[in-house]
Amino acid sequence: MNKITALILIAFILIGCSTTYVNRNPVGENFPTVNGQTLTEEERELPAYFKGSNVVLLLGYKQDSQFDIDRWLIGLDMTGTKITAYEIPTIQGLFPRMFKSSIDNGMRKGIPKELWGGVITIYGDGAKVQEFTGNENPNNARVLLLDQEGKVIYFHDRGFSVQALNELREEIIE
Repeated sequence: MNKITALILIAFILIGCSTTYVNRNPVGENFPTVNGQTLTEEERELPAYFKGSNVVLLLGYKQDSQFDIDRWLIGLDMTGTKITAYEIPTIQGLFPRMFKSSIDNGMRKGIPKELWGGVITIYGDGAKVQEFTGNENPNNARVLLLDQEGKVIYFHDRGFSVQALNELREEIIE
């Protein structure tokens, strides 16, 4: 294979592996059934894994959304909010799946080991999740509050704000 053919193939893979979905508000809908893996390499089926508990999911569609996720985690902690929150990196396309090990190892380097179980990465079903919420403005985290049955009862995708944090806290049943 010559260099030009290789470059065209790489460009096709990179461009063809991600689709843009229009942002939408999924409140009132059940979170889709998807499979993921924690950074401790435990398989998880969502939302079944959370059944019986209200949880906050912080979905990140690209590395730059980590800044927004961190602000949400700090806000929840500083306000003493009593709920479990999970970071859900959600990556669509074949190309990222080919580098899953490298991506996961990179995340492990930046996250303390005691928190690895709370990070569930979705690769194979990434497009399904991104279509569920939309993925325009991918730097913004998607913040979802799921009820005990996996239904979305709160959703926010416009970046962290104190007002949005307070709205989330009002929805949380303590």
